[in-house]
Amino acid sequence: MLLLCASYGNSQSAVEQQFVAAKDTLKKHLFLKSIGTGYFPTKYFNFDLRYLIKYNQYEGVRTGIGGVTNKDFSEKFRLNSYIVYGFRDDRFKYSIGGGLRLSPDTNTWLNLSYTDDLLETGNTKYITDDRVFQFFEPRLLNIDLFHKHQTTALTLEHQISDHLLSKLDFSVSDIDPTYDYAYVLNGKTYEDFRLTTNILGFQWSPFSKFKETVLGTQEVSSGFPKFSFQYTKSLHDVINGDFNFTKLDFRTIFELGNKKSHFAQMILVSGMAIGDTPLTHLYHAYPNNIRKEQVLQRFSVAGLNSFETMYFNEFFSDKFFTFQLKYFIKPFHVTDRFKPQLVLITRYALGDMDNQERHQGITFDTLNYGYTESGFELNKLLYGFGLSFTYRYGAYYLPNFSDNIAFKFTFNVSL
Repeated sequence: MLLLCASYGNSQSAVEQQFVAAKDTLKKHLFLKSIGTGYFPTKYFNFDLRYLIKYNQYEGVRTGIGGVTNKDFSEKFRLNSYIVYGFRDDRFKYSIGGGLRLSPDTNTWLNLSYTDDLLETGNTKYITDDRVFQFFEPRLLNIDLFHKHQTTALTLEHQISDHLLSKLDFSVSDIDPTYDYAYVLNGKTYEDFRLTTNILGFQWSPFSKFKETVLGTQEVSSGFPKFSFQYTKSLHDVINGDFNFTKLDFRTIFELGNKKSHFAQMILVSGMAIGDTPLTHLYHAYPNNIRKEQVLQRFSVAGLNSFETMYFNEFFSDKFFTFQLKYFIKPFHVTDRFKPQLVLITRYALGDMDNQERHQGITFDTLNYGYTESGFELNKLLYGFGLSFTYRYGAYYLPNFSDNIAFKFTFNVSL
């Protein structure tokens, strides 16, 4: 009997140890998952790692703190805020907001926020994008064209299905460019202005697989293609809105092959702005090249999906199209730890602009004839760092040969 009890006790102890080990493994997995999406979790509040430290040409070093309450705080409502400080422009920026959960089954939230911060001119943000967090945002280092905005926004987000997310946003923004710019319309010059906008966005991932976790519905397997669509309407004379325009934006991402071997990635982005649209809400083509005379003076960090030979503020469009193709060759197995990977790249951009004369104080070109660059990356040479080389050719080839070359390093790391 004693032997049986001892055997039972040992068996029970082994099961308990396995349970504790499994629980610890789950905690570690959830912790890493949370860090991977940019949050450091605590009991009731998840700190947002995006606001710790960044750098750009306008603010210099930008640092702060922010976060959002989690499910342990409440499953029915949430509070979120941040405050940051830019050392070069000597100014605080902040946001404060909250959300009320209307339906747990469809993950429907009604959110209200007020934000006083900066946005990059010409960059369209898809409101349905999954949270994108990078420990290092390479393109951000070189951006110098920002506009201030004070925005009050009311947002409704609704998960139509696991594969289809929708968001509806109504906002009022006071816009003040930080650079010399004026928009001329009907004989009136606007150096700052107010926009009242409605935005409706959809994100469709028909081939991805999702799973419900304690962090909410998570994508556990990416399927391609993925599609994003966004409709924006700016309303004149509604809550003193200055301009009337419409924007249509579309993006699709497609991957083919096996990431452990050879695979290709294709990204197609297009947009159109119709009506009286200031430069702040038009399109650049994701440039990432600084204006320096020598190639090595322009040596910086390559972006993930940007045009490396295109200079910042060189082109703007009210209608544009970009296509990017990356071909990832199977990593070279030099050693178990050293596995560099060669990536072949080509990019193409086409754009146009009506009424270019309305935009005063800034000089830029359009992309009517098509912009082309090609090159390669050799990634993961040392601790996630690599090198890239890109060459600009075609209609927008520059007279000085070296001005068409971009030589940079890359940084790729994932949890």
